Amino acid sequence: MTYIIVDTANTFFRARHVVRGDASEKVGMSLQIILNSVRKAWREFGGKHVVFCLEGRSWRKDHYEPYKRNRSDARAALSPREAEEDKLFWETFDQFKDFITDKTNCTVLQHKQLEADDLIAGFIQSHPNDSHVIISTDGDFAQLIAPNVKQYNGVMEITTTHEGYFDAKGKPVVDKKTKQVKPAPNPSWLLFEKCMRGDTSDNIFSAYPGVREKGTKNKVGLREAFADRGTKGYSWNNMMLQRWSDHEGVEHRVLDDYNRNVKLCDLTAQPDEIKEVIKDTISKAITAEKSIPQVGVRLLKLCAEYDLNKISEQVQSYAEPLNARYVI
Repeated sequence: MTYIIVDTANTFFRARHVVRGDASEKVGMSLQIILNSVRKAWREFGGKHVVFCLEGRSWRKDHYEPYKRNRSDARAALSPREAEEDKLFWETFDQFKDFITDKTNCTVLQHKQLEADDLIAGFIQSHPNDSHVIISTDGDFAQLIAPNVKQYNGVMEITTTHEGYFDAKGKPVVDKKTKQVKPAPNPSWLLFEKCMRGDTSDNIFSAYPGVREKGTKNKVGLREAFADRGTKGYSWNNMMLQRWSDHEGVEHRVLDDYNRNVKLCDLTAQPDEIKEVIKDTISKAITAEKSIPQVGVRLLKLCAEYDLNKISEQVQSYAEPLNARYVI
């Protein structure tokens, strides 16, 4: 069984940044991109059921107050024109959410405490013997890549697998800097690096500001500490027991901030009570009987409202993945 798992808000809102035109044109193209992504992943990877994952207010904000605070600051700084466009996008997104929830047979996962990332990882963990294709532009999912887990970026049309990165034609992606084929992701290393360096997009501060990837004769680097993570020997302790002071003069120990970032970034390291919420949310959604008739007709109505003419001309191929029910 292959599940197509959609990072819904990410795919919808990232699409707006690659679309030119006025607000209404951008909204229509964002809908088209998310529906195109689902159809392509369904066809190319043999999908059998689609799961849309939605955002709630993250539990992470209760554990780390600065978490994603930069995003609310950015929204407050929008110009009147930008704010009006943002309002239109959110209204359209809410309508799309209602569509996939009430007018398709897709599984829709959302909980007020959880982010879509938690639900995507949780769904994969609860279906370990199945294959999964994550539709998202978010590089954080590199930590989940495995022989049974791929990621499809429907905006850039790049597929990430445990064997490498591939473009829309299935050819290996060439790194623009090195001019060499981009090597396959190492999920463990990428997660470790993120927990050490933090994540500016989510306002997660570095555990060790300025740390080098490769060490020198006199200083341990990330690579050496990563290689020593199993034995917790000299390189690991040399880095993790370092101390540094922030701009307010507050002293930090690297290990403490690293462990904080693991809790925030590692999609297998949520607190136990949050893991239970994830399991319960997924269990309730997949055991609920969902049998929506005439999905194609309902999709046509959405297409008519947003002038999605290319989709309406091939509505059956777009409706097929939206019509497939979850099989217990």
